Amino acid sequence: MTRRIVRTAVQVFTAAVFTFIVIFFLDRNFRVLPNAIHEYLPSHHAGLVITDITITKCSSVNVFSSCKLDPAVWHRIEKDLYLGMGVFSSAYVHVRRTREEDLTPDDKVVVGVTVGRLNPSVSAANAAAKNKDKDKSGGAAATEVWESRPAGLWVKRSSRRGASDSKNAVTAVDVIFGDDGVEARDGWEIMGTPLSLDARSKIPSAHISIRKGEHKAPFKPVPRVGENGRFKIMQLADLHLSTGVGHCRDYLPVDWNGGKCEADPRTLDFVTKILEEERPDLVVLSGDQVNGDTAPDAQSAIFKYAQILIKHKIPYVEIFGNHDDEGSLSRAATMDLLETLPYSLSRAGPEDIDGVGNYYIEVLARGGSGHSAITVYLLDTHAYSPNERKYKGYDWLKKNQVEWFQGTAQSLKKKHKEYTHHHMDVAFIHIPLPEYRDGNLTFVGDWKEPPTAPVFNSGFRDALVEEGVAMVSCGHDHVNEYCGLSKDVDDKPALWMCYGGATGFGGYAGYGGYHRKIRVFDFDMNEARITTYKRVEFGENMDKRIDEFIIVDAGKPVAPMME
Repeated sequence: MTRRIVRTAVQVFTAAVFTFIVIFFLDRNFRVLPNAIHEYLPSHHAGLVITDITITKCSSVNVFSSCKLDPAVWHRIEKDLYLGMGVFSSAYVHVRRTREEDLTPDDKVVVGVTVGRLNPSVSAANAAAKNKDKDKSGGAAATEVWESRPAGLWVKRSSRRGASDSKNAVTAVDVIFGDDGVEARDGWEIMGTPLSLDARSKIPSAHISIRKGEHKAPFKPVPRVGENGRFKIMQLADLHLSTGVGHCRDYLPVDWNGGKCEADPRTLDFVTKILEEERPDLVVLSGDQVNGDTAPDAQSAIFKYAQILIKHKIPYVEIFGNHDDEGSLSRAATMDLLETLPYSLSRAGPEDIDGVGNYYIEVLARGGSGHSAITVYLLDTHAYSPNERKYKGYDWLKKNQVEWFQGTAQSLKKKHKEYTHHHMDVAFIHIPLPEYRDGNLTFVGDWKEPPTAPVFNSGFRDALVEEGVAMVSCGHDHVNEYCGLSKDVDDKPALWMCYGGATGFGGYAGYGGYHRKIRVFDFDMNEARITTYKRVEFGENMDKRIDEFIIVDAGKPVAPMME
């Protein structure tokens, strides 16, 4: 009796598996299941699928032209393909989007996108004739022809059953600008050549980027001290990247590359070189990654540095400078974008605190430990003074930001004491603190320009000292590259205040023959020690560590002992 029951159960299970497989394959080609069920199939792409793409062009001198289509049918990607630089012209990409369960038999799903002058069908037909391969769907692909759209855009659409479930179904479309434009998002790809827009040469080229299939959650690694007890942070200050290659400012030598200097390629070549030589465990982007008025599409500028960090599998965090939101994206929109990128650990922070990007990350101890070894605090120093008549210049950290930092630091202390070694706290900001101006600091490195710190002092330096933060580093003043030791009332070391030294060629650097630099902080958790030094982009010291010295030992700030 027992054997009969077991045998019957096995037969039922086998029949169920066979039935499921048959229905699955039938549904992929003939959609035999109701649309609602597709939401629960593993191959379903949650959200929308693209059923068509087109481009509209319009002219301000032609009242009959329009860059608007029926909003009930078409979604317009709000990026002028001329970036607002067309004398009289504008152009926009439009997409038709439909929820998969709302597809009708008359709908076609976009399964291919490219850009180019030649019809891709010709190349496809030649390849098919040469290979004499028949499509696996039984010839259905023969009905999927490339359809021409304006500006050299080609779209392939499919009416096959199950096309929306295919890994080739296009589920999102975007525009990236510049001949040096890249994608940084998982699952996204720039297609073909730039769009043919007859634009002026100074307008960055526009590229179509698409995502096929479902959205993938970005990879977010957990920073951890190495098995040798070491952890290295690289600070990239003031990249000043543009939409397109940008223009170099104050570059040296003046005859570099025959006198031709494109800002972004040179900046990113420098960053890549130092990344590969230093192999940092974390990169801190300390503000002004985007160059404001030369970045009409900030996203394209952001993707350039993000793609390099993702390629090298290095986690990174970011705060904003006074120029980051002067392009096409606000601080909030930029942070929303950063949070979708792989390896980005950036966060918006509490909504009830002034600014965007007040947060911290924990670097865990070596091995499989869950204890924090290093806490990195990041705060938004805003941009320009809200009261120029009384406080000229730049903004300052607000009272609720300082209180948030103090409350957060105090709440973490008990947990940090569980770490068996010295736990260390460091901080990064963009605009320097008023105390950076103190001429009584102990300096290591060059002071080349007056620090443009805010006039109003909100007390953040004192809060850092009270909470045991050993070092804070900023950017903003491009050619200042010093670390200054601030002391307490007993003349003992209290806090190191450093500059990163500007990295990007898109920003100024015209004081005292400055060469672009990158600052490195090397943590030795065996000794609770932090050593800092700089790397230079050009000159006789480009392969050396400049101004290398210990700023923290046994977990405490120490006076410099330079060789």
